[in-house]
Amino acid sequence: MTQTSVFLGKSDKPEALTLKYANRHGLISGATGTGKTVTLQIIAEGLAEAGVPVFVADVKGDLAGLARPVEMKDFLTKRAETVGLAPYEPRGFPVCFWDLFGKQGHPIRTTVSEMGPLLLSRLLDLNETQEGVLTLAFRLADDEGLLLLDLKDLRALLVEVADRAKELSAEYGHVSRASVGAIQRRLLALEEQGAEEFFGEPALDLMDFLRTGENGEGVVNILAADKLMQTPKLYATFLLWLLSELFEELPEIGDPEKPRLVFFFDEAHLLFDDAPDALIDKVEQVVRLIRSKGVGVFFVTQNPLDVPDSVSSQLGNRVQHALRAFTPREQRVVKAAAETFRPNPAFKTLDVITELGIGEALVSTLESKGAPGAVQRTLIRPPASRMGPLTKTERKDVLRYSDMTDKYDEPVDNESAYEILKEKAERRAEAEEKARLKEAKEKAARKTPRRRRRSSRQTVSEAAFKTAARTLARELVRGLLGSLKRR
Repeated sequence: MTQTSVFLGKSDKPEALTLKYANRHGLISGATGTGKTVTLQIIAEGLAEAGVPVFVADVKGDLAGLARPVEMKDFLTKRAETVGLAPYEPRGFPVCFWDLFGKQGHPIRTTVSEMGPLLLSRLLDLNETQEGVLTLAFRLADDEGLLLLDLKDLRALLVEVADRAKELSAEYGHVSRASVGAIQRRLLALEEQGAEEFFGEPALDLMDFLRTGENGEGVVNILAADKLMQTPKLYATFLLWLLSELFEELPEIGDPEKPRLVFFFDEAHLLFDDAPDALIDKVEQVVRLIRSKGVGVFFVTQNPLDVPDSVSSQLGNRVQHALRAFTPREQRVVKAAAETFRPNPAFKTLDVITELGIGEALVSTLESKGAPGAVQRTLIRPPASRMGPLTKTERKDVLRYSDMTDKYDEPVDNESAYEILKEKAERRAEAEEKARLKEAKEKAARKTPRRRRRSSRQTVSEAAFKTAARTLARELVRGLLGSLKRR
């Protein structure tokens, strides 16, 4: 191993990945159990030793072993002798553990604004109409200076959009309240998958992925992805977001002597399964242009056809482990994989792909002036670090001495759209309550009955009664006076 290349193994000659062309991307493919993980591991080791930081998604937990030396066994030392790896010494590498859920590593967070409406729509599996409403919501947040940091900010913003649907429709276009409701339901489902922990602050500083250790070795950033794989859409969207952010933030450096970072995308088919054309175009653009930022991307997958042609055509370094060819479909896959290599007159690539043993692979890397080398049947070298996971105690020891603990482990809840809109809603509710009370008071005043003035006019019965009384009184007086006169 030298500082200009990473030793991969031996064919009829040593096979290596030239560091100068490591940012031209690559593909590691093969059936389950054929050695893809070990190939990924030895490339990560070689890059780290050359001072190149690495990011890998640890789907099965095996890559955590990069932090500890391998346990020397006879078959490993024999393989080292066979491929000419001398000296072969066990060693660990500087690693930093990350975990979107914050359980097996430092939390990785981003803000809703940084994720953006396109990737968030992909994550929520929105249709075109719903994506339009979400894009409108982001535009409203920009126009009104609302920070979208976490999912509660986005929920509050969607409530605001629904409440102002009529007003916003006139300015931004039709706003469907039904679409807003559908997005809210998708957000609830996403939160149940644990994605709420991914959004918030402190957000990830991508420069923390570009660190080197005390001895100048590149730090291997290992994402715990075993639980994350249970939510494949979140896994794929997160890694695509990470690539996009690297593309946006890193400056152009042309073709350096070695990459600034090499990114391994394991289970790559999850990125492309059922992906809309707009997303495929985004991946193609990022892969095509990110190499000028000094970043190499290696896709790792079982089936080489999982990677679309528009992306696969940009992958200059290829390692193909064994494939099965029992069914017609599998035979088509083998044929397509064979056609991606520059032929070697010494053998038929199509036949060898199905004959490879465990730890063997067809290797083609970029050579002088970036031209692909002829495919070689290669015996892959053994790793210097452990092949397998760490114990819980070992992982805790690594995390205990990590300098990322103080920076990321405790979440921060800064004032953002949720707090602003909540205060606005409270003021609006208070104003509405005052208006309601005023209206109720005025209405009550209008309904209070006035005391009716009593009329001075007599009714017919009252007049008749009074007349009879006066007549009776006169008769009594006459009778009394008449009796007095007679006496």
